[in-house]
Amino acid sequence: MTTGPNRILDDFAKLMTDAAGAVQGVGKEVETAFKAQAERWLNSMDLVKREEFEAVREMAVKAREENDALAARIAALEAKLGAAGE
Repeated sequence: MTTGPNRILDDFAKLMTDAAGAVQGVGKEVETAFKAQAERWLNSMDLVKREEFEAVREMAVKAREENDALAARIAALEAKLGAAGE
């Protein structure tokens, strides 16, 4: 068993180690609480996630391409009907 100054230094080192662990634990709790609060705040703003935005954007591009193709097809059919009616 240690005595004297060595024991005091050992006890002090153990106290500092325990304090550092406690501070680290509190830091993680604060970070977790902050992230949860930030997520709640962002969810309340009705923001769209990037993945969802990209998916809807792709659907819109595809719909526009299909619309353009159908418009061209209708124009061709109307031209054909106009030529047949003359």
